[in-house]
Amino acid sequence: MPPATALTSPHVSRTTPVTSGRSAGKLTIALAATSAVTAANVYLSQPLLGAIAESLDATPGVLGALPTATQLGYAAGILLVVPTGDSRDRRKLILRLGTASAVALIGCALAPTVWWLITASLVVGLLSAIPQLVTPLAVALAEGKSSGRVVGAVQAGLLVGVLASRAYSGALADLVGWRGVYVCSSVLTLGLMAVLARMLPSVPPTNAGTYRAALGSLPRLAVQPLVWRVVSSATMVGVAFGAFWTTLTFLLAEQYGFGSTQIGLFGLVAAASAVASPWAGRLADRAGRFGAMATLIGLVIVGWLVLLPGGTNLWWLVAGVIVLDIGVWGNQAACQALLFTLDPATHNRLNTVYFTLRFLGIAMGSMLGPLLWVGGGWPAVVLVGAASALVGLVLGVLPMRREQPR
Repeated sequence: MPPATALTSPHVSRTTPVTSGRSAGKLTIALAATSAVTAANVYLSQPLLGAIAESLDATPGVLGALPTATQLGYAAGILLVVPTGDSRDRRKLILRLGTASAVALIGCALAPTVWWLITASLVVGLLSAIPQLVTPLAVALAEGKSSGRVVGAVQAGLLVGVLASRAYSGALADLVGWRGVYVCSSVLTLGLMAVLARMLPSVPPTNAGTYRAALGSLPRLAVQPLVWRVVSSATMVGVAFGAFWTTLTFLLAEQYGFGSTQIGLFGLVAAASAVASPWAGRLADRAGRFGAMATLIGLVIVGWLVLLPGGTNLWWLVAGVIVLDIGVWGNQAACQALLFTLDPATHNRLNTVYFTLRFLGIAMGSMLGPLLWVGGGWPAVVLVGAASALVGLVLGVLPMRREQPR
């Protein structure tokens, strides 16, 4: 099997904007903020499921399709949009996607039925693949130096967005209703696009190939031993992650009697994962990356074991959330840092392969979680979550030939 570098176009341009260390640092912060705001849009609905169910007269089983649709749309956006980042000006691409997603959020706010909302949420997900364009861009602007540190910093912004999304969407729902949450998110997204229009430089493409050629190269990239090992492991960890965060809403509402604000604020207990993400990136720079993957997926399994008594004990639930999220997000930073040791001209497509399969895993977990909750309660959710993470661990440490990055 040819190495990833063989997939590079002979007409590749490796030119990146020349930036000073201070300027690159400011851009990294701006791109981290971009990840925060745009990633938040993917997770808005999770604390709102109870309020939406009451407003639109929908059952928990049907409402499970709402976050699933957003995540499936996210996976489709990563698959269809992110590969163009290797052959297009990412500045224009990011600004156009952000503006369109703000319009789609207004569509969610105006939804008269649950199926309208599910469809609009699918479109929001489709247009929200911006963090997967931002991370390779941040690495390029840093000229490839300390890629693990840069990935960790940008991902920390993404995590802040995810956590803030759960918190502010739940709190705003009590003040302005769930529809108002989508309106506020649309305004925030448009404001960010206005800021980026002034700050973000144009970045020359790294590959002169066509869009069709970029999509056609994805299967060849995906079957590279190193890439397959990373993404298949990440898919199973995604199943475990999606099953937890979707089902958590029902657990907190039914077992603990929490309202939308409390459910949203509960996401802040996972704030430790935002601190751990840059640490995981530095670990991937300094230590063995496969060892970092195994350690962090092991934390996911431990987190699920701690979560088992969390079905009836809030303190165990809090502890389990912290351990689980550190493992999940730390593992993502380590995986991306490992993939970015391959040819820079393939970074956006590598991100495409990784996140498409990862979010398909999250979508599967989001669909399975409510079904397991209805059929077997919290113990059934824990069993499937832990088992999925264990499969991810086995795939992550499975020995393979010719897997080391060039």
